[in-house]
Amino acid sequence: MLAKQRTFIMRLLTSIAAACFALSSSSWAADRPNIVFILADDLGYGDVGCYNPESRIPTPNLDRLATQGMRFTDAHSPCTVCTPTRYSLMTGQMAFRVPRGGTVFTGAGGPSLITPDRLTLPKMLRGAGYTTACFGKWHVGMTFYDTEGEPIHQGGLEAVKRIDYTRPIVGGPIDCGFEQFFGTACCPTTDWLYAFIDGNKIPVPPAKQLDRGPLPKHPYANDNRPGMVAPDFDLEEVDMTFLEKSQEFLKSHVKNSPDKPFFLFHSTQAVHLPSLAGRQFKRKTQSGPHGDFIFELDYVVGELLKTLDQLGIADNTIVMFSSDNGPEVPTVYYMRTDHEHDGARPWRGVKRDNWEGGHRVPFIVRWPGRVKPGSTSDQITSLTDVMATTASIVGAALPDNAAEDSYDMLPALLGQDEESIRPYVLQQGFGGARYLAIRRGKWKYLAHKGSGGNRYDNHRSLKTYRLTDTAPDAPGQLYDLNADPGETKNLYFDHTAIVEQLNSLLAESIASGRSVSRRE
Repeated sequence: MLAKQRTFIMRLLTSIAAACFALSSSSWAADRPNIVFILADDLGYGDVGCYNPESRIPTPNLDRLATQGMRFTDAHSPCTVCTPTRYSLMTGQMAFRVPRGGTVFTGAGGPSLITPDRLTLPKMLRGAGYTTACFGKWHVGMTFYDTEGEPIHQGGLEAVKRIDYTRPIVGGPIDCGFEQFFGTACCPTTDWLYAFIDGNKIPVPPAKQLDRGPLPKHPYANDNRPGMVAPDFDLEEVDMTFLEKSQEFLKSHVKNSPDKPFFLFHSTQAVHLPSLAGRQFKRKTQSGPHGDFIFELDYVVGELLKTLDQLGIADNTIVMFSSDNGPEVPTVYYMRTDHEHDGARPWRGVKRDNWEGGHRVPFIVRWPGRVKPGSTSDQITSLTDVMATTASIVGAALPDNAAEDSYDMLPALLGQDEESIRPYVLQQGFGGARYLAIRRGKWKYLAHKGSGGNRYDNHRSLKTYRLTDTAPDAPGQLYDLNADPGETKNLYFDHTAIVEQLNSLLAESIASGRSVSRRE
């Protein structure tokens, strides 16, 4: 009974928030476009051909998307790992500002980082008349219950074994503004819980512990936790399942609600380790299993674009594509060593690091008739900006207690940006508020020593890429990205005035709880 009451209350709050926001919207755009956001997992800046001319992996669909739209060259994930970035994308708020904002959930981990009163991207769009759907990896936290109706909120095998699959799951996409959801709680093929969630239930519960014996053996396949797996969960075909669900949604929506705009969030497993490319993609590249996996991701993008074309809605659909952080350690090491492919090129650092390779990501936007084909933007932007930008596109007014770190990038998309839109951008390393960085123009200040994520001193693979700190006694790092994009020379003691300014700006942003204010 307690679980049912919690579920009812959370859904009621979600409905009230959406309704209130709908009333507060100052206007709706006359012609509201459909919106598709495709979020890849652990895809590096250098993994995509249009960003890296030396890439060894064909990405024809992403390259074509870039020729049809705008490619941002200075875009960033809000954090260097997945859970905080996904929170920030959904809310427009940096995750370090909320409790457990540096968390990466596993298993039955939760509760959701998104509180019931928080305005989210899908809530905002529902308030503007959109149908909303999410397919794929969620990973912002959920609440599973045991047979006694008690919340679990833990990772690990034993926690998953305690789940009562007859009880609704609370705090997932359905409670955060999405009308439809099919996907997984955490990383689909890495986690303790290998099962699909449909809405707020797992219709086919796990029945046995994962047997990793039949799975492929290669350097990119060593990331499976020995969790519980459902009989319908094929680890090698997860992305094909997500693709099928998104295509079904698109076809059904166009058939049944052709006059209503939609927001589709397609969140892939690819290319998070383990690199288990689907059967039809194995050995399709000359760059090994991970190259095949990136090729599969590109195929997924191409099939979604093809579906939009076939349904006749591509011209009125905005397509956005990005990644939740930089490439993973083993993929960078082995792809460089074995295939001369650098997923972080041309930046220093990888996933978890606050150096550029950990958070500078591909970001491509296509909007036929509005965004100039084949254009590029060097505006500094973060995935937190998606919320304010989308609000501007659909004519919705954001309240001051929402999207506190989100800037409207619509002028950049329309080619109307004569000056920098963002005065600065915040970055969050692995570990939350302990590892923050701030970027203003060419200057980047890391308010900590080291990478802010990985340990380079004794790691078997990473020690190969360890650089000597040129200011070892400094408590932080300052880099001039124009002169030194590889972040090789720490200028902390050379430009103390810049350090003081950025330190003060960072402290002010932390204290105020926001990067941008919308008060009149």
